[in-house]
Amino acid sequence: MSEFTLSAVARADSGKGASRRLRRENGVPAIVYGGESAPVTITLKANELNKALESEAFYSSVINLSVDGKAETVILKDLQRHPAKALIWHADFLRVNKDTVIKATVPLHFVNEEKCKGVKLNGGILVHQMTTLDIVCDAAHLPEFIEVDVADLDVGESIHLTELKLPEGVQAQALTHGEEDHDTSIVSVAAPKGPAADDAEDEGEAAE
Repeated sequence: MSEFTLSAVARADSGKGASRRLRRENGVPAIVYGGESAPVTITLKANELNKALESEAFYSSVINLSVDGKAETVILKDLQRHPAKALIWHADFLRVNKDTVIKATVPLHFVNEEKCKGVKLNGGILVHQMTTLDIVCDAAHLPEFIEVDVADLDVGESIHLTELKLPEGVQAQALTHGEEDHDTSIVSVAAPKGPAADDAEDEGEAAE
């Protein structure tokens, strides 16, 4: 699992004017909250934060945050971006420990797409109904991503939430409300359309 470390300093000033000044000085205003301690407003280094944000794993990892030299373990809860420029406006971090139960959104990594039976052999089209998954777990078991193997998926077939191989201690949030009504499709193989469908049908008849 990737490890991320950020350094920050606590700040007493607040308000729009103070935040604008921080951004001009290559700082990003942020807040750390949760746990047994009071919320603390902090300033991050923009270049350090931007580098971390380049990694997909940063959004779903426990982060080592040093505030004035004091170590905290946190997760990123919210990120506000400038509406027109490539600037981070504000960041929210939640304090966690290994036993903290959290809700998080992690990316789905689809593997063996080039080997997918329904696409490679039968001309189907792979359709992703979901690209991220909302999960519930304790911080110690927070995964960077969930892998979905589509190698054996054929035309007309789908992989649903209950069929995912989730890491130990991780639950799909939707299924906590009941599997029967919330077992949604994640990825499927649709039948080919147009000439490709006709070709696939002709090949099937020839094989018979």
